[in-house]
Amino acid sequence: MDRLLGDDGCPWDREQTLQSLRPFLVEEAYEVLDAIDEGDPAHHRDELGDLLFQIVFQSALRAREGAFDIDDVVGAVVGKMTFRHPHVFGEARVTDVKEVLVNWDKLKAAERAARGEVAQARSVLDGVPLALPALLRAQRIGEKAARVGFDWPDIAGVVAKIKEELLEIDEAVADGDPAQIEHEVGDLLLATSRLAAKLGVAPEDALRKATRRFESRFSVIEQQLAAEGRAPGESTLEEMDRIWDRAKADEKLRTLKK
Repeated sequence: MDRLLGDDGCPWDREQTLQSLRPFLVEEAYEVLDAIDEGDPAHHRDELGDLLFQIVFQSALRAREGAFDIDDVVGAVVGKMTFRHPHVFGEARVTDVKEVLVNWDKLKAAERAARGEVAQARSVLDGVPLALPALLRAQRIGEKAARVGFDWPDIAGVVAKIKEELLEIDEAVADGDPAQIEHEVGDLLLATSRLAAKLGVAPEDALRKATRRFESRFSVIEQQLAAEGRAPGESTLEEMDRIWDRAKADEKLRTLKK
């Protein structure tokens, strides 16, 4: 990185700023997720390397400001993880994951107090970035509320809430109010994210995989229609549904063979 940013380095790299690198950081993070879903270790390794390069790049820019370097970044996270795991690196004892998470929040609060961040009261929901994808942010907010007991006691309670939200969507549609429809759909998605969490499913991952399945099956529709000299817009819904169902059945068969 020092060579790339040096006087005889790369003109493109030397022009970059923390702001210009923002989209690359996000893009590389999502490419890591794609590689995980793909299941190819070599691809996963390469994408982790690309993501690591972004971290090294940003650290190098900060080093040039005299703020910190990559060693400081690594040292800080090692210190943080050691402090937040006293049940591993210290004498504390925990009985389950829930207790670990409760202690984690307390230790984070202690870190803030040590930095002098005690003048302003903080919410238990603080710390979830606004820039997160909405479904992932909903998951994190729900998890934080659940840690202090604000949650449905069981899956049945969430399912009942989802049914309630569906009825409220029907009412909003009947009223013809676009703003209220959006409001109720948002409530439905929020409740659905909590159902996923109670079932041990990450909603962002589940939706990403479902969207991939949709893309895969729809591509089969396009391919089969193209073989007949047609496009989806020149076919009927019934024809496309039949191809979709066959593609879905083929997926299940391939899964069983594995």
